[in-house]
Amino acid sequence: MIDPWTSSSVDYDKLVNKFGIKKFADILGNIKDPLPLTTRGVIFGHRDFDKMVPLINNHKEFVVVSGMMPSGRMHIGHKMVVDQLKWYLKKGGNLSLPIADMESYGARGIDFTQAKEMAVTEYLSNYIALGLDLTDEKVLVYLQFQHDSAKDLAFELSKKTNFNELKAIYGFYQSTNISHLYVPLVQVADILLPQIEQYGGPKYVVVPVGVDQDPHIRLTRDLADRFKSQFGFIPPASTYHRFLTGLTGGKMSSSDPKTAIYLTDTPEEAEKKVKSAKTGGRESLEEQKKLGGCPDKCVVYEMLVYHLIDNDNELEKIREDCKHGTLLCGECKSMTAEKMKKFFEKLADKRENSLEIAKTLL
Repeated sequence: MIDPWTSSSVDYDKLVNKFGIKKFADILGNIKDPLPLTTRGVIFGHRDFDKMVPLINNHKEFVVVSGMMPSGRMHIGHKMVVDQLKWYLKKGGNLSLPIADMESYGARGIDFTQAKEMAVTEYLSNYIALGLDLTDEKVLVYLQFQHDSAKDLAFELSKKTNFNELKAIYGFYQSTNISHLYVPLVQVADILLPQIEQYGGPKYVVVPVGVDQDPHIRLTRDLADRFKSQFGFIPPASTYHRFLTGLTGGKMSSSDPKTAIYLTDTPEEAEKKVKSAKTGGRESLEEQKKLGGCPDKCVVYEMLVYHLIDNDNELEKIREDCKHGTLLCGECKSMTAEKMKKFFEKLADKRENSLEIAKTLL
């Protein structure tokens, strides 16, 4: 069982085998100008994405749904979601970006006023600063609690859902508060919303998520089938990305400052955090030179893969030099920390204007 609210570690291979997620690598060769996150294996799995490929390659109609829950600070790991949304928008897709204020209220106890403020200052402003044009006419941004059609659809979907089903998927227990119990149906409504008549009727939709969100995808696909005769819903496709490892190992978390580089950190703070991150180095310098490092277990190398190096040849050279012991952890950390500092300097320059734009969206 996967819990979307508390999952902290993931066995990706096990999930692929247990829940029927397909390997993204098997369809990668069919995609024109693929996103580096796919070629580098960060996006590792999918459901029905093969059906999306012809639409994406030919700039045909499709919608991408990607929610954001305003419950904490946005960190560098979230950047990979924005990178995907930018790619989809470039490929001709429409974006539907629900702000999960009902989920943050039901699951985290955050009131709606606070959630809205956090959505603007932490999420929307950083999405814009990272280069996503949220003012584009092909982008819909909305608060769950203020969107009547989404709430109405969630209520309608609840007619064919029962407690035992939700308990089997999410592990809910009898003392779970009803608002938290209802949250998954709101999530389903968000994903299916682009297919209702108000937004043009049935169409192909893809949802890029971390694998911890797969319970929502499975429930959505089941309910899309149950309501097919009424709405004509097409079960949504999905892609799954790996989590960026936290600074101390394990998952990077918005709620744990020791693990995360926040997008509102100063360039100096970001630089310092990189220098403190766990590496894939050996126990001694002598052993490192002799046996080489382990880039696949290194948080610092992961930052280069996910965010800081565009050129695959440059990245591969760093990897090989690490494995052969000719690039030592101190050198690699200094290089990565400098790249991260420059990235944050550019981000800080853009954030002042992006915050003003974000305030106009809700």
